[in-house]
Amino acid sequence: MAKSTESLEEFYRHKFITLSQNLTKHTGQFNVFRIEDRIATNETSATYIRRDFFKIMLFCGNNVFHYGDKSIAVSGNTLLFFNPKVPYTYEALDPETKGLFCVFKEEFFQESFRINLSELPLFSMESYPIFKLNDADYMEISSIFEKIINTIEKDYIYKYELIKSYVSELIFLALQFDPDEDFYRHIDAGSRITAVFTELLERQFPIESTARRFELRSPKVIAERLSVHVNYLNRAIKKTTGRTTTDHIFERLATEAKALLKYTNWSIAEISYTLGFEDQAHFNNFFKKQTNSSPSSFRKV
Repeated sequence: MAKSTESLEEFYRHKFITLSQNLTKHTGQFNVFRIEDRIATNETSATYIRRDFFKIMLFCGNNVFHYGDKSIAVSGNTLLFFNPKVPYTYEALDPETKGLFCVFKEEFFQESFRINLSELPLFSMESYPIFKLNDADYMEISSIFEKIINTIEKDYIYKYELIKSYVSELIFLALQFDPDEDFYRHIDAGSRITAVFTELLERQFPIESTARRFELRSPKVIAERLSVHVNYLNRAIKKTTGRTTTDHIFERLATEAKALLKYTNWSIAEISYTLGFEDQAHFNNFFKKQTNSSPSSFRKV
């Protein structure tokens, strides 16, 4: 079954293997990174999924962030907030991209700071807290991140209490800003959800191993991953593209099936399995309906 949430521990393990070996109680709940370091590891593409942790990111560059049902283009210096309630991802990072981000669990604050992160506007499900920064604001936010980095590297008994104060400063500074509506004013809701649906569908391909399996096969499963009702997803995609959600899924499945039949030596049974079919007979029927050819005949051409 496809995962619906990534834990902070999994984030450390998969994205920053060398850093996860020395996690203490506090670093298991909080850490800070430079985006440039992540690019250097070639781990620059995030999965569209919820995380069980919060993230604050100072982003310098051009990209598109998919946040809930919105696709938000950012350019220049941008401050972004992400929370565990909303799935998100972003496009592959340009090598020139730079910036910093910190990740943390809510428990990190609950030990000594009486801050309920879930009640803050920056981390509500209805909010899209993306802030375009002028030069002065960028320098101020950047300096706070640098203080966090300098502090976390120190051998100081109260360093995490100091870090909590810096993160609180980031949060309360941002509450003074007005989110820039221009980031997503020009895109209607149907177009946004269609763009995120397409991105999520494409992220599952190409299938490069018989051990992998395509699992987001139905509109219902995809709607659950996008945190929207399946009827809303179907209406939005039909209105935007003129075709049904199932049409898009089946077309992409057929395209991948053709590629696997042509360019791999996998058996038809293996291809059937990787594409998520219950058995080869179901795959044969699907492929013939989509292409007017059986898998074995198509492979021989």
